[in-house]
Amino acid sequence: MDPIATVKDGFNQVAKRQKHYHSISQAVTDRAFEGFVESLVQILTKNDPKTVLTELKLKLDSLLPINHLQESQKETNTSLTKFEKVLGKSDVFPASISIDLDHQLVDKMLVEYLYRQGLFEVGELLIKEAEVEVDDQLSEVIARSLEIHRVTEPLKEKDTEPAMRWISENSEKLKEEASKLELELVSLKYWEILRQRKRPEALRFARAYFPKFASLHSVKIRKLIVALLWVRDLENYPHAEELFPLGWEEASRELTKLYYNLHDQPSSSLLAVALSAGVESLPRLLKLIRVMGLKEEEWGEMKELPVDLELGDEFRFHSVFVCPVSREQSDVYNPPMMMPCRHVLCKETILRLCLCCSTRRFKCPYCPAYTTASACRQLYI
Repeated sequence: MDPIATVKDGFNQVAKRQKHYHSISQAVTDRAFEGFVESLVQILTKNDPKTVLTELKLKLDSLLPINHLQESQKETNTSLTKFEKVLGKSDVFPASISIDLDHQLVDKMLVEYLYRQGLFEVGELLIKEAEVEVDDQLSEVIARSLEIHRVTEPLKEKDTEPAMRWISENSEKLKEEASKLELELVSLKYWEILRQRKRPEALRFARAYFPKFASLHSVKIRKLIVALLWVRDLENYPHAEELFPLGWEEASRELTKLYYNLHDQPSSSLLAVALSAGVESLPRLLKLIRVMGLKEEEWGEMKELPVDLELGDEFRFHSVFVCPVSREQSDVYNPPMMMPCRHVLCKETILRLCLCCSTRRFKCPYCPAYTTASACRQLYI
């Protein structure tokens, strides 16, 4: 079985047990609280306190809160123990390398992730307990997260007003993307009204919002209007799928992406990107170690991978220089170098041209100019 899938299944079992324990403890706490309130009311109405407390004790004993909590906690501990064994047996760890982490940086990445997820109280608690330094950059992340959360959170309740207001305020900067997303939100809200079979309200909504998009999206607007005739059978409306390519959750994610792009910020947190890249590359790393028969010491001493590890376009965040002569992609060890004639080659190509002698003159492959390796300057892309 896939080792990653095994670890994931073990984690899901722990999460399921933990959620069950939380629901049990919440139910027991609520019932006990009701008993305390009821007893307090009886005492305040001048009933005999001793009798009231005796009845309360009997009621709490009948709830068996301790037994319920202990049983649920035992199940949670059992799943945790099994998960530890799964991790111990997993062959995922050979692909890891022990490095000295900058714990302050890791804490900041965790804070950023928590705030982006809307877990503001947890993030604030982490800052306090881990004594995370809130510098200007982290302060900006927190402020941005709070702002976009106020815009996207109402979408969970299908309230589009805050999002529409933000798009309208930034329409000049967002340009065409603003129009597409705004139409998507209008369409989703209109469809939600139709699903409730409120045809007159849907018609009023269409008259108020659709004219703005009629010139650029006339075909979609017509199909949305025709949906009024299918209000009692929307599930079978033939154009339903093509009208709503995003959906509420995807629209929220797209809005978040537009927001961060507008402020020249990455749409995903650093922690989420690092974890996603790790999960994507882990199966290939495990296969590489197995095929090459690398030992842990040999793997830990490697400074770069012996093969390319493609992670997909979603992990490309900047342009990459490819040497026009060798066709090799530049990296830390083979950076792009600019010659005095302003043509750019990779460092290894220049070293081959000058026969690894920094003072030996060589001709540029693209013009008549001659230069030396020492006269070339590294470019940072």
